[in-house]
Amino acid sequence: MSETIEKEPSAAEAGAAAAKTLGKRERTKASNKEAILDAAREVFAEVGYGAASVRDIIRRTGLASGTFYNYFKSKEEVFEALMDDGALRIRPVIRAARLASRTFEEFIRNAYKAYFNYVLTDEAQFRLMRRNTGALRVRMVTPEVLAGFDEIQSFVEEDVKSGKVPPMDAELFAAAAVGLAQEMSERMMMRDNPNADEAAEFAANFLLAGLKGVIDRGNAQNNA
Repeated sequence: MSETIEKEPSAAEAGAAAAKTLGKRERTKASNKEAILDAAREVFAEVGYGAASVRDIIRRTGLASGTFYNYFKSKEEVFEALMDDGALRIRPVIRAARLASRTFEEFIRNAYKAYFNYVLTDEAQFRLMRRNTGALRVRMVTPEVLAGFDEIQSFVEEDVKSGKVPPMDAELFAAAAVGLAQEMSERMMMRDNPNADEAAEFAANFLLAGLKGVIDRGNAQNNA
């Protein structure tokens, strides 16, 4: 009776098996993190950031307490992760508005329209923002939010360099543009029937008129 000798897996086969295991582990980690963020978004939207607890979030996920703390240390970290998630979602929308614009003015109008429509049509994000306007003011400074600001500033700098718009302080202009969007979106959350297109038109007209005034004043001072 011959003895069956098991063949050792090749290096390639062993590597593939390890990669498969690692891939499954990474997918599980991503799934758990997404479940926590989804649950936190619901809890914060329902009871507000101040009243919410880590226990409320864990209970909504169905995961073990230890699993939560593998990803986040506190509800503060979860909330900030949600801010990062929102910034990651809106940035491609703003980029698309940028690509669809031929002039600087068109970019500003398209960007505001895209932003306000995103805010009002993403129901989960809308409910989160509407219930937590105060917390948003305190915890908006996250890596992805800052990266989004830097990207808008770079768009302005590009248009100044190309001559699409007169020289200006791109950082301050970006701060004004973003601040206006944030303040207006908070007010829109409190309205029964907010209109994204009307808000975008108002914001764009306000910002562009202000910019024109700054430029005209600067020119007048230079010519005096």
